[in-house]
Amino acid sequence: MIRFEYMRPTSIEACLQLLDRYREKARLIAGGTDLMVEMRADDEKHKDIEVVIDTTHIADLKFLEVNEDTINLGPGMTHEEIWEDFTLREYAPFLCEASHTVGSPQIRHSGTIGGSIGTASPASDPVPPLVALGVQVTLSSLAGTRTVSLEELLVKPYKTAIRPEELITCISFPMLNPEAGFAFVKLGRRKALAISRMNVAVYVETGDDGTMTDVRIVPGSCMPTAVRIRPAEEMLLGQVPSYELHESAGKKVAEEMVKVTGRRWSTPYKEPVIAALVKRALNQATGVSEDE
Repeated sequence: MIRFEYMRPTSIEACLQLLDRYREKARLIAGGTDLMVEMRADDEKHKDIEVVIDTTHIADLKFLEVNEDTINLGPGMTHEEIWEDFTLREYAPFLCEASHTVGSPQIRHSGTIGGSIGTASPASDPVPPLVALGVQVTLSSLAGTRTVSLEELLVKPYKTAIRPEELITCISFPMLNPEAGFAFVKLGRRKALAISRMNVAVYVETGDDGTMTDVRIVPGSCMPTAVRIRPAEEMLLGQVPSYELHESAGKKVAEEMVKVTGRRWSTPYKEPVIAALVKRALNQATGVSEDE
């Protein structure tokens, strides 16, 4: 493992000063559940790191604020804190469910939502629900702040548009209808301590006539980054939920996946599985029986 200097600022300002000073030679940890493992496993990849900046003692990064129509989430919130929060269970239950599936209890108590975004793992469980929520990420530096949608922030696997001198200081999303349907479905190699082989987050809102008025489908672990699959969403809008329709939407998601990734050795497995996961998530979100 490489040698580095460890720093533990207690304020956002102090952290931004360190980031501005060290830039590419610094790495942030907000729990360290990913970075420390990587640094042990791959010295070459992280050989330029001189400083590791621990943000876990910055109290201003751990908060949950509810405005009239927006929820602001601190990036220092742990997965366990998200799982236990009653506001999030009402307005973003699939985010709570996804956070509860992350790793082990030890990882859920130390890993943070900001860390999940910054790591940009394509196998992340919380990121697909965050994308479905329409999250806006506030990035701060000594030069000021900027806000970027999470979809735009995720560039490719393990790569974001966060600049070396920037820190995630807020994760915001509009309140969705708590009466709508939410679902998160994950496929792992086992029931616990499993990295997602594939997952999907779904949000479905229906009108008084029973037709779908807002649909969001975000698969994970099968695309370079978590993105909404809008062609599949569009085929559901204005339609009444049904098993057959959801099956068609699942196949459409699989089709869009192949368009992006091309056909690989894993495609014969992933194509039918992601289609089935999307169908299952849509059925759960809308209350359609799997037996229909």
